[in-house]
Amino acid sequence: MPTFQWVGTTPAGDKRKGLMDAPDEETVIQRLRQQKIQPSKINKAIKLPELNLGGGFDTKSLVVFTRQFASMIDAGLPLVQCLDILGSQADKRGVQKTIFDVKADVESGSTLADALKKHPKVFDDLYVNLVAAGEIGGILDTILNRLAAYMEKNQKLARQVKGAMIYPAGVLCIAIGAVVVLLGWVMPVFEKMFKDFGGKALPGPTQLVINMSNGFRDSWYIYLGGIVGFIYAIKLFKKHPKTKKAWDIFVLKTPVFGPLLRKVAVAKFTRTLGTMVSSGVPILDALEITAKTAGNKVIEDGVMYTREKIAEGKNIADPLMETRIFPAMVVQMIAVGESTGAMDAMLNKIADFYDDEVDAAVGAFTSLLEPLMMVFLGGIVGFFLIAMYLPIFDMAGAVGG
Repeated sequence: MPTFQWVGTTPAGDKRKGLMDAPDEETVIQRLRQQKIQPSKINKAIKLPELNLGGGFDTKSLVVFTRQFASMIDAGLPLVQCLDILGSQADKRGVQKTIFDVKADVESGSTLADALKKHPKVFDDLYVNLVAAGEIGGILDTILNRLAAYMEKNQKLARQVKGAMIYPAGVLCIAIGAVVVLLGWVMPVFEKMFKDFGGKALPGPTQLVINMSNGFRDSWYIYLGGIVGFIYAIKLFKKHPKTKKAWDIFVLKTPVFGPLLRKVAVAKFTRTLGTMVSSGVPILDALEITAKTAGNKVIEDGVMYTREKIAEGKNIADPLMETRIFPAMVVQMIAVGESTGAMDAMLNKIADFYDDEVDAAVGAFTSLLEPLMMVFLGGIVGFFLIAMYLPIFDMAGAVGG
């Protein structure tokens, strides 16, 4: 379908412009007049290429779009005009293309939720369902503000976890670099020196390191291929449906990182479910969407099991307790919220509490990890140094004798 660029005037004399997908120019004129806009110029525009999210919406752009959209709706602007203004002021072609596509669908008679649903890479099930609930309840501005707040807090959680992994990843890279330098350049110098001193039998650690050095220099591409293959295998293992759950179980049971991820999962689960329940989304739909956005197969299965039991007529607390995924305190607080009719407020309180718990856990994790990583790095370098100097000590002892 061709894209038309139009310019027109409102009854108040304000100028408007935008893009519209339509079969022909007459359709564009008809749609604009339905919006009480008198077109003055209509040209066939160059069709913008379909862009992925990488060149369009990121989380920050989506939050800004949602906040501005909510403010405009709260001010009483028509839906199409809001989208037109937001699309016109977008500074990324991908963002502009997506907004104008949504605008064109709304102009054609679609609901906003149905129009957003056509762009699943930008607007996920959570976003679409909350917008649908807002349209039905007439509180779209309130829902959009809740969505923006939810996305900001969710992004903060993700940043905390990523921040906790930066230090160990950096130390691991330094350790790999140090090993490469020692095996590739330092050990050959010492090996030559040992041969020049008569080539006597070397201590076990020294011979081991020399063998590693020779193997690395002769077949470095095999080591590199092995590392790349290992990383690729881990990624496949994590993505494959049959092994993903095993990986997620392993991650949740790791001694230090597991409890941190469990707290992040609780915070995300309660925040998502609380936002959806408070927005009027039915509990079964809310649980299904919450399960899909969990990011962990174990938690997803537990939430879906809870959903099945609720569909059979049970309350939410008992099935959650049976899954043994969430702490007993969390389940008990949810039960209290359910019995008092304030489950959304209770879920948001739990989420706020676990946000603070994640802050403390990240701090403790980092504090514990720093000395462990330093010992790890020092142990690797120390082993190589001892292996290199053991023959020198033997030679010095022989000379002294």
